[in-house]
Amino acid sequence: MRVLVACEYSGTVREAFRQRGHYAISCDLLPADDGSGNHKQCDARELLHLPWDLLIAHPPCTRLCNSGVRWLAERDLWADMREGAELFNAFLNAPIPRIAVENPVMHRYAREVVGRGPDFTVQPWQFGHGEVKRTCFWTKGLPPLQPTDIVEGRTPRVHHASPGKDRWKERSKTMQGIADAMADQWGAK
Repeated sequence: MRVLVACEYSGTVREAFRQRGHYAISCDLLPADDGSGNHKQCDARELLHLPWDLLIAHPPCTRLCNSGVRWLAERDLWADMREGAELFNAFLNAPIPRIAVENPVMHRYAREVVGRGPDFTVQPWQFGHGEVKRTCFWTKGLPPLQPTDIVEGRTPRVHHASPGKDRWKERSKTMQGIADAMADQWGAK
């Protein structure tokens, strides 16, 4: 399969697909953390017209997620929210047969612009990580991910991470068990 992983700087999802024999590239405005040559540093929308079999997108959630809704009115971030929702919709409505767009739980204003809620949600503890971090997926042409390794120790470590300059990077990185499930379950289609 030809797989585009949009808005991914870590390479976690890209490499899960590559390890299973797929042609996969990641794309982000940031350089790849792993230094891979299988990464394009550009606006991912520039690549949506190419012949992909699968798109997995992780658009920025800062203005779309429930945790940041309080700042919309207080800091007048409505235009930023609409811009974020438009990027989200560009991925969700791309001319690609199979699509998964990942984000945390959205607030109602973003859901109104996106036009619908998620198709399914997962938790890291369903995929081998003793962690709580609800992740939502909006999909086209893909089944819901099925749990692969339900574990104990369900703590919100990512949510309780100490403030710091790289906290956002740690919070946005896809956990390996979920990336592997995507590659195993969606790469077999």
